Amino acid sequence: MDKHYVYIVKCKDDSLYTGYAKNVEQRVEKHNKGLGAKYTKVRRPVVLVYQEVYETKSEALKREYQIKQYSRNKKLALIKEG
Repeated sequence: MDKHYVYIVKCKDDSLYTGYAKNVEQRVEKHNKGLGAKYTKVRRPVVLVYQEVYETKSEALKREYQIKQYSRNKKLALIKEG
């Protein structure tokens, strides 16, 4: 069964980017090669700071949306807890 991940990376400018992936390591590599999201393309390098795993894509995408609504401080607290 495939796993689905929600992740947060810290960008060079200290901003945080939240995303979804089936393979987090490959996705972070893509971000760092400039092949990921437009947001991270100009903020490289990025460093993986947090991830969660889900059984279904639907669960992961719902969680990704939820985290994207969080304030920066709430995201930092989540990272610290994880």
